[in-house]
Amino acid sequence: MDTLVLTGSGLTLEQVKQVARQGRKISIAPETYAAMEETRRIVFELAEQDHPIYGFTVGVGWNKDVKVFKEYFQQYNHNLIFSHCIGVEPWASEEEVRAVMLARLNTLLANRTGVGPQIARMYADMLNAGIHPRIPERGSVGEADIGCTSHIGLAMIGEGEVYYRGAVMNSAEALRKEGLEPLVLGPKDGLAIVTNNALAAGQGAVALYELKEFMLMADLVYAMSLEGFNGNLSPLMPETHEARPYLHQMETAARISRFLEGSYLHQPIPVRALQDPLSFRDIAQVHGAVWHAIAYTEELLDVQLNTSDDNPCFIPEKRNFFSCANYEPLVWVLGFEMLDIALSHVSKTSGLRTIKLVTPEFTGLNRFLSPDKSVLCYGTIQKTFTSLDAENRHLANPASVDGLSIAGDIEDRHTNAPFIVQKTRKMIDNLRFIFAIELLHAAQALDYRSGSNLPLGKVTRQAFDLVRETIPFYDKDRNLTVDIYKAYDLLKSRRLLELLPGNERAELQWS
Repeated sequence: MDTLVLTGSGLTLEQVKQVARQGRKISIAPETYAAMEETRRIVFELAEQDHPIYGFTVGVGWNKDVKVFKEYFQQYNHNLIFSHCIGVEPWASEEEVRAVMLARLNTLLANRTGVGPQIARMYADMLNAGIHPRIPERGSVGEADIGCTSHIGLAMIGEGEVYYRGAVMNSAEALRKEGLEPLVLGPKDGLAIVTNNALAAGQGAVALYELKEFMLMADLVYAMSLEGFNGNLSPLMPETHEARPYLHQMETAARISRFLEGSYLHQPIPVRALQDPLSFRDIAQVHGAVWHAIAYTEELLDVQLNTSDDNPCFIPEKRNFFSCANYEPLVWVLGFEMLDIALSHVSKTSGLRTIKLVTPEFTGLNRFLSPDKSVLCYGTIQKTFTSLDAENRHLANPASVDGLSIAGDIEDRHTNAPFIVQKTRKMIDNLRFIFAIELLHAAQALDYRSGSNLPLGKVTRQAFDLVRETIPFYDKDRNLTVDIYKAYDLLKSRRLLELLPGNERAELQWS
């Protein structure tokens, strides 16, 4: 994979994935670096004129009225890093840390901070060397993630801990192993490192591309359930969706239909119900709504990743800094809150389908999909996905409106952005378990259907065979936790995605 050249604009979420998950190398465009050097020169000119610059010649927050003298620039900025390291566990994953660092680096390159360009180079050097600061996830109220992203600055000056080559070690040691010198911070450098929304933006980017991957697999699991249920295909007909043409709803219906090409569901069978329960009938609409929410959130997060979220904002044509509120992320935070609500619907409909699959009155199959009355089979597993669905219902509650007035009543509103994207991430993982259980049921039902010489869909057949490679037909009672984790690992590993035709996987490419 070639080196990704960063300019402060044009960074896509697909590229974030490549850097964060696949370790793609990065570099800074020479003209972008030169522009940062010129801006830095202007900043020093303003300082020589005794011009008050927030975080440079005066303090930050409630201390905005405290003058910072030249001889204390280095000490003040180091103190700023130390004093803002207030986050608490859990720690962000290395994949997320890489996304966070990339998110902040690209916004620095937008050249609105006046920061020393060597700071930007340090972000790139650490990413390319695989030195990943340990970033605590909690400690931000979402109006810039200062209490958490400050830990990146801690690592840059050779303090704190980092992940490096599979181990946790002191930052200074990891930097030395890679031939990098700890940074000596100059004026405004500390503020530029800590004041940004990169934690929420980076974790949000990771959550979004994981959600895209999951939703494709969720469509496939649903298709298997519909086949196991002996359900109706009419709710997937393009003509019905053209009558109410929501784009992502139509695309979802078409995708599920392609998964079911060649299935016995296309054959008229007298025992098939005229109309299915809503949890089977409405899925193009429900899953389509999630794709709509993803598209909305993706568009707005793209702006976050490619523009400055700094305060104050340097305006080159005016050669000056201006107080602003570009750190305010509410517009895309609301996208994640919408996603959480949408995912709660996905969660509940999966649970409802799974219950229907073990109910003979709906399927014509044995109770709990048991091969024999002496086998309990899936009689108690409903408690697991019901409890996870209840958790998802509460995770879907909005949190952007909560907070206290702090910092001398200056910082009197919050969005709780990191917490909200972390809720989304938790819901996605809960959904992997919920759909893992649905997958177990769908495969068991498909055993009965295919055993009756009913052909399965081309893609659903491949998915069924993949499940049966590791999880055998339930012929006698066994430890179901083991089965749940095997199905969960199948979803987590993304192996089901490999079964999808190329045009389906293309859905994962970000614009």
